[in-house]
Amino acid sequence: MISTHILDTNLGKPAAHVEVKLFHAETHELIATATTNPDGRVGDFEITDFAKGAYQLEFEIAPYFSSQQIKTFFPRVCIQFFVEDVNQHYHIPLLISPFAYSTYRGS
Repeated sequence: MISTHILDTNLGKPAAHVEVKLFHAETHELIATATTNPDGRVGDFEITDFAKGAYQLEFEIAPYFSSQQIKTFFPRVCIQFFVEDVNQHYHIPLLISPFAYSTYRGS
């Protein structure tokens, strides 16, 4: 399973209503699209054909900041990661602010 959440460190709250796309990193084939819930989370992309390999999450954060009339330097954040064991849960959190972002492997 792959999940994610976004925290707006500028405001100290979850980033709701952000579009997130999941791709195969090597082919750039779109696998799934989701929108973060009010708690800034996508709990599961509901992938039925989950395989070992490289994936990429793309977070469309420009509309999120624009809705608050805040300019951002990073309109889209792309995070590539590798799935080694399909039986594990891969949680990829994203921390954003208008001029910075960071990520890590969550649990």
